[in-house]
Amino acid sequence: MEHQQGGLGPGHTLPGCYRHPGRETGISCTRCDRPICPDCMIDAAVGYQCPECVRGASGAAGRAVRPRTLAGGTVVQDTRLVTKILLGLNVAVFVVGLALGRQFINDFQLIGLALSGQVETGGLQVVGVADGEWYRLLSSAFLHSEFWHIGVNMMALWFLGPPLEAALGRLRFVALYLLSALGGSVVSYVLVVQNQPSLGASGAIFGLFGATAVLMRRLNYDLRPIFVLLAINLVIGFIPGLRVAWQAHLGGLIIGAVFAFALIHAPRKGRALVQWGTCGVLLGALVLAAVIRTSALLG
Repeated sequence: MEHQQGGLGPGHTLPGCYRHPGRETGISCTRCDRPICPDCMIDAAVGYQCPECVRGASGAAGRAVRPRTLAGGTVVQDTRLVTKILLGLNVAVFVVGLALGRQFINDFQLIGLALSGQVETGGLQVVGVADGEWYRLLSSAFLHSEFWHIGVNMMALWFLGPPLEAALGRLRFVALYLLSALGGSVVSYVLVVQNQPSLGASGAIFGLFGATAVLMRRLNYDLRPIFVLLAINLVIGFIPGLRVAWQAHLGGLIIGAVFAFALIHAPRKGRALVQWGTCGVLLGALVLAAVIRTSALLG
């Protein structure tokens, strides 16, 4: 026997849909309990849900399962974007240097402490990191004075950058590049004669070499190709006449490898704290080394 439900009776009306107030409905969202009309009803495991609750649940679920890189970064479609930006910056600075001449290079290259200007005109002035021009530690990493120099470095950046960018994520890759560049400059500042200028992205590039070796070891890849390429580049730094700053190579390599190890091997729990904590420690050590060197030069 079919059982009939009693009506609402005279004087009672159904509530209006919260999205379409003029439409009466007897259905409510099972999540928020707001009345919804047939046009707003979305099938759920139990009953119906409103569009807003469905969007909210989908967004939360999407954030929960969003894929991450090996180092915990966000997976993106274009894994060459940061590499292309860094390459473009280096090329742009190189073009500016060609247009403005040697003075532009002199103003931003790495130098510890020296006199700059013309003796004849009496326009000599003290320049260098020790004189407060700390920006040279990083600006010099984007300078190149020769076509072969920028060509070799940018070819290495294009070769090493994208795999690391994909494995680390964009933000961590930027941090790796800049920290390695700074590491190369600081080691040069500490070890090289105070009035010997230097420039180039070699410190950053060797940082990428070190990070690539750490990544390949983590993935159990054959390390011989990267070690051969790294050895060749290290040896080039000691060839007389090329005026290559091996100190920057060494500094960038060490900083890049150490930071990459922290990025790749940090435990999942507290990963960000370990990664950025290591970045902070390395940055602090580099700043301390530069301060000690400055005190020695001015003492």
